[in-house]
Amino acid sequence: MRYRIHQIKLNTDANHEDFEKAIRKKIKRRDAKIWDVVIVKESIDARKKPDVKLVYTFDFSCDLKLPLDEAKATHYENIVKKNPDAGKRPVIAGFGPCGMFAGLILAEAGMKPIIIERGQSVDKRMAAVQAFWEGGKLDPESNVQFGEGGAGTFSDGKLTTGIKDSRISKVIEELVEAGAQEEIRYKQKPHIGTDKLVDIVKSIRQKIEALGGEVRFETRLENIVTEEIGSRKVLKAVETNCGTIETDDLVLAIGHSARDTFKMLYDNRLPMEQKPFSIGVRIEHPQEVINKAQYGEPVLAEVLGAADYKLNHRCENGRGVYTFCMCPGGHVINASSEENTAVTNGMSNSARDSEYANSGLLVDVRTDDFGSTHPLAGIEFQRKYERLAYEMGGGRLPSSTYGSFRDRDDDIVRKSLPGFASEAIIEAMPSLGRKLKGFDSDDAIMTAVETRSSSPVRIKRGEDFQTSVAGIYPAGEGPGYAGGIMSAAVDGIKVAEKIILKL
Repeated sequence: MRYRIHQIKLNTDANHEDFEKAIRKKIKRRDAKIWDVVIVKESIDARKKPDVKLVYTFDFSCDLKLPLDEAKATHYENIVKKNPDAGKRPVIAGFGPCGMFAGLILAEAGMKPIIIERGQSVDKRMAAVQAFWEGGKLDPESNVQFGEGGAGTFSDGKLTTGIKDSRISKVIEELVEAGAQEEIRYKQKPHIGTDKLVDIVKSIRQKIEALGGEVRFETRLENIVTEEIGSRKVLKAVETNCGTIETDDLVLAIGHSARDTFKMLYDNRLPMEQKPFSIGVRIEHPQEVINKAQYGEPVLAEVLGAADYKLNHRCENGRGVYTFCMCPGGHVINASSEENTAVTNGMSNSARDSEYANSGLLVDVRTDDFGSTHPLAGIEFQRKYERLAYEMGGGRLPSSTYGSFRDRDDDIVRKSLPGFASEAIIEAMPSLGRKLKGFDSDDAIMTAVETRSSSPVRIKRGEDFQTSVAGIYPAGEGPGYAGGIMSAAVDGIKVAEKIILKL
């Protein structure tokens, strides 16, 4: 029989032989024959520092009948289209995680999707971004936000998600097949790293192409063409800067920074609404400070990896302050996508071996803060503070210490934020420092402004995942239906399934 067992606690230096011994001890049958042990989940229990433990869930085979749950592997079954050559080829706008996995599923169904991406292929994109970081000119079409792999390529490659969906297994399998580490199958907080994502996204694109799909870089969605059929508008074609493509199905996997595309869709009267988001800074500490606070003994980081954290605080006025997209052993980066703006974010490579840890430190932005009921008012709110940060930093990302941010009204980072956000951060920091020793140190570095944690817009869709225009499918983070690499990829798969089943 094959079983699943939970809550096996082991020392940080445990090996495969220890796994079998621990399972025998847990089931109280030292005579049991145990084989084919597979790690299902691994997490860290650091509550009793420095006696840190690893906590496992295992699947294993045993020659005895045990009072345990049977191990059941979650597996995704592809939907196969019966007549893949019937109808026009579906178009996907955007080649981030959502567009990538929508394209892969459609390609595996034989539907030969056409994927348009305004940015460059990943190799050209990396060169353009590096040149910008070294003082060159920003390319508004190919940058940290736009290009092969989407904004997720320049991140920690975090795969943590709050959703539970069998499609997650499909995403993990494809990422591993494309070159991701095997450990993403079972780590509690799996990550890939920007350095590995570069090759992984390229590999998945090549698989889509081998299945008959097509990826057209430097091709921007500029308009949609519709016609009235009965009482509903129906998609007929999409217009790009490289020509018109006739299609019956368009997946809008555009990402939350495609502001001109949102404007075009609004002008075409696609129903959309405001959505709350967050604004704040990147906060940076020496990684050793975080390792000591989390593990007790910093040397444990050599075994467990650079420590991370997740913190939150509720202010007296009800606003939430929280850390977001924490990058152990990472780098603070310039993530601007429009000229004369300053946008910051964080990223880590797979080794997470930088001497510094960084995280978004964000404050809730409510739709009431936008100052307008226009569906795109949140974008203008973002843009206002991105331009202000650019001005405060003299064309660079404004940066200062937390001590200066707290004590000086004229601090350039503080002046880059709306007053309610600065006040919320100052109120929250002592509380966050009690939760994580050293977090509220005066010399913690703050960099402004972080505005792209989520989309301030939602494009409305029905139960069939289509908008009021038949054949248009908003999907992923940009249109407001995901929050991270994994949930965006899963949403892309769901939309692809709807297109396949419709036909």
